[in-house]
Amino acid sequence: MKNKRSLVLLSFLFSLFAAPAHALDKVVFLTNWYAEAEHGGFYQALAEGIYRRHGLDVTVKMGGPQVNVMQLLLAEQADMVMGYDIQTLQAIEQNLPVVTVGAVFQSDPVALIAHPDVERIEDLKTRTLLIGQASETTYWPWLKAKFGFTDQQKRPYAFSVQQFLVDKNVAQQGYATSEPYSIEKGGVKPKVFLLAQYGYPPYAETIIALDKTVRTRADVVHRFYQATAEGWKSYLKNPAPGNALIRKANPQMSDDVLAYGVASIKKFALVDGGDARTLGILAMTDARWKQTYDFMVGAGMLNKDTDWKKAYTLQFVRQVKVLP
Repeated sequence: MKNKRSLVLLSFLFSLFAAPAHALDKVVFLTNWYAEAEHGGFYQALAEGIYRRHGLDVTVKMGGPQVNVMQLLLAEQADMVMGYDIQTLQAIEQNLPVVTVGAVFQSDPVALIAHPDVERIEDLKTRTLLIGQASETTYWPWLKAKFGFTDQQKRPYAFSVQQFLVDKNVAQQGYATSEPYSIEKGGVKPKVFLLAQYGYPPYAETIIALDKTVRTRADVVHRFYQATAEGWKSYLKNPAPGNALIRKANPQMSDDVLAYGVASIKKFALVDGGDARTLGILAMTDARWKQTYDFMVGAGMLNKDTDWKKAYTLQFVRQVKVLP
């Protein structure tokens, strides 16, 4: 009888240890471009096992110039995607069921880049500006209203710094985290005018989900938000683990470009500045969203009757507080 009890006990203990662990919740996250330092916190959360510690099996997929992240989200090819306030507000105007749950960059890194003799952004009214077509529905209307720039001084941007390097009368668009590096490599130390420092209001690198995902998988979204915020905090302290995964995903990304990107993210406090200082990484506020709504309505980019508060939720901002 004693042996029988022992066998029962051993069988019970074996069943406990042999039982499979609780399955991780799968999440597919789609970025807006090829892997780069600007995506570092997501890759850091993978590399450091932060997502797994929060019960998530996360796959980070790269976007690119031919990838429409909003279409893929609506087609449920991704659970969450990297987006942009302006795009999301326009989606709400079209009654699309999407919602922003957090913002990685407290300031949009878009900038005007000028030669070193330019003292003020206002002085660019006398220069030729190389500006991409996509700016017509983002920052170009804001620049015209704010500084009096004109369509006559604008020329197409070919996504190359060569014209800038050979013509001192030229200034160009770019991201503060990338194009200035290429210009410096070309022998010019540029002036970088970050538009956010002059009042350009949108967040950047927002995290967008479908409405139904937030309703039916709120706990998963909550844990993804928490782990991503922790990933960014870790990346800003020691980006090496995340950078190793970035280089694996995008072998064309070099160590020096990654280092420049990280340094610029820190310099301009893109992740840990603004409201993130007090509300935590990924923070958003009603006031900032209202500023973007007001700008878009004033520029004729959005119908004033659009219910702009449908574009985002502060549910997870209130639940999670990962201070920088």
